[in-house]
Amino acid sequence: MSSNPLLDTTGLPLFDRILPEQVTPAMDALLAESEAALAKVTSPDVAADYDALSLLLDVPTERMGRAWGAVGHLNSVADTPELRAAFNDNLPRLTEFYTRLGADEQLYAKYKAIDQQDRGENEPERKLAPARRRALDNALRGFVLGGAELQGEAKKRFAEIQELQAAKSQAFSEHVMDATDAFAHFAASDALDGVPEDVKAATRAAAEAEGKEGHKLTLHMPCYLPVMQYATNRALREAMYRAYATRASEFGPTERDNTALMQEIVALRQEEAQLLGYANFAEVSLVPKMAQSPQQVMDFLRDLAQRARPYAEKDMAELREFARSECGLSDLQAWDVAFVSEKLKEARYAFSDQEVKQYFTEPTVLKGLFGLIEKLFDVRISPDTAPVWHPTVRFFRIEREGVEGLQLVGQFYLDPYARAGKRPGAWMDDVRGRWQRPDNHLTQTPVAHLVCNYAQGVGDKPALLTHDDVTTLFHEFGHGLHHMLTQVDDIGVAGISGVEWDAVELPSQFMENFCWEWDVVQQLTSHVDTGAHLPRALFDKMVAAKNFQSGMQTLRQIEFSLFDMRLHAEPGAQTDVQKVVDEVRQEVAVNIPPAFNRFQHSFSHIFAGGYAAGYYSYKWAEVLSADAYAAFEEAATSEGGVLNAEVGRRYREAILEAGGSRSAMDNFKAFRGREPSIDALLRHQGMA
Repeated sequence: MSSNPLLDTTGLPLFDRILPEQVTPAMDALLAESEAALAKVTSPDVAADYDALSLLLDVPTERMGRAWGAVGHLNSVADTPELRAAFNDNLPRLTEFYTRLGADEQLYAKYKAIDQQDRGENEPERKLAPARRRALDNALRGFVLGGAELQGEAKKRFAEIQELQAAKSQAFSEHVMDATDAFAHFAASDALDGVPEDVKAATRAAAEAEGKEGHKLTLHMPCYLPVMQYATNRALREAMYRAYATRASEFGPTERDNTALMQEIVALRQEEAQLLGYANFAEVSLVPKMAQSPQQVMDFLRDLAQRARPYAEKDMAELREFARSECGLSDLQAWDVAFVSEKLKEARYAFSDQEVKQYFTEPTVLKGLFGLIEKLFDVRISPDTAPVWHPTVRFFRIEREGVEGLQLVGQFYLDPYARAGKRPGAWMDDVRGRWQRPDNHLTQTPVAHLVCNYAQGVGDKPALLTHDDVTTLFHEFGHGLHHMLTQVDDIGVAGISGVEWDAVELPSQFMENFCWEWDVVQQLTSHVDTGAHLPRALFDKMVAAKNFQSGMQTLRQIEFSLFDMRLHAEPGAQTDVQKVVDEVRQEVAVNIPPAFNRFQHSFSHIFAGGYAAGYYSYKWAEVLSADAYAAFEEAATSEGGVLNAEVGRRYREAILEAGGSRSAMDNFKAFRGREPSIDALLRHQGMA
């Protein structure tokens, strides 16, 4: 058993050695260890003491969490039938244990006793440090939401619901991945008129790899999006759009249809809410968030929709007119929107995304990004070594100069490219958190996964990133910095842990702003053939085009957010998910997709990704991030632009280093000296 790499949690995960057949034996051992720990800490002979509970329980459960995290990560980035089977076999066991742990009455009683001891008779004389106090408050809240106060059949049913939800969310995610991977359209060269040469080369190489003629087109973003933007062949665009918009729906194979799963997931969440004494799941979802009620969220979204609507209507009218007058399309369809938008943008601003892309070569982008982080946050980033799951994955370390030389702050894996067996999208995930360990009293440094899905370079050429790819990379790095730069030693509130979900996007969206700064962009660009920086004239065109269709894009995000909130705030809404989608579109959208569109069937954020009744967080946090960034704009100088190291230090200390040790509002006020204002967001999006 000692040879099982999943049981070696002394250092970094041994990703290159983990095999599917090792998952169950490892989980057998780690679950047994955690079960024994739970039995011990809940026995009468263990005192209600925070350090004692942490030593006896948190150490083995953190070890198991890391091993299971490695399995879950591989399931997302290197999926195989064997690994999927092993993951799905063990998921119910892990879910059952964590559900039982979160609802254990005896453990809850010990935490309540610690709470009582700390409060004591004299409030100012609390023994627990503020960060630990916050961790304890979160733990007590977690017990209540985890069903610890339920009894008998209600408690049993609550546990069943957690297992069912975990299994159904995993199935939802698998169906989306499988439906995306299953599609392939082989097109002749002449069908790809207008499509960029690098995309043609990549699709040709993909077809050759399978011994096929022509070009292999897929629904992975690096292929799908440029086809939709540039292909002059309207029938091809329609075929690709239909395939993408109907993934994992009733229009495909029954075994990949998410229709029933969506209904079942939402119904289970509603039942969970009622067991906990709430009217709907949206109320449960908001308990640990900044927003106070579903109504407050919907009012916020509708207010923003009202502000954005005139801009969106103008965007849509211009698009229809351009489609008619310049593209000969009197009946603008959904599969024309990206194509006509790109043509309109080129005509109006005299540049294309493809032209810009030639300057954002991956090595230069990474060098510029790392330089920016180093300057703002007083750290050093350098290559490091670790076992990886794919040859294209890289590993880095972040250090800071201390009294004894360079000291390790954190480390991260970067997995940048799209490939089969890898979940679409981009995300940050934690490998381990910062923790003053109770077993050896050493500080465990944080490690993160940063995952994107852009196209790999073809031949000897480096990968070329669209400006959207660059902002996505900066976004995920914002999450990563939040996780890695924390200085909090209590693992439950270190980094992103314990941060209100609707504030989690603040550091990620904040980083995106730098992609629009001339001084920064200079450091991010080097033309693939000439090595030249992005010309100022081209950058000015990009800035002029920055808010191109921002009204439409804002309404699209509000459409997703309002659908999510209504689905979870209105009991019974899941019986006709399409009806909710249609009503929301009628209320807020100016660009209504065709009746066959089934975007909800692949909306993994809310059905499989932790954003249930929380998708609004992206817009909510945009208010916070725009206002936070405004501090850099206000301090900008002619010499250093927005790259002000002093403001960077204040931001790092108030938000990144503090993590979840205090409320997001307290963190924000510590940085800005006031509560957030929506003005900066409206200004940034050209709607002020």
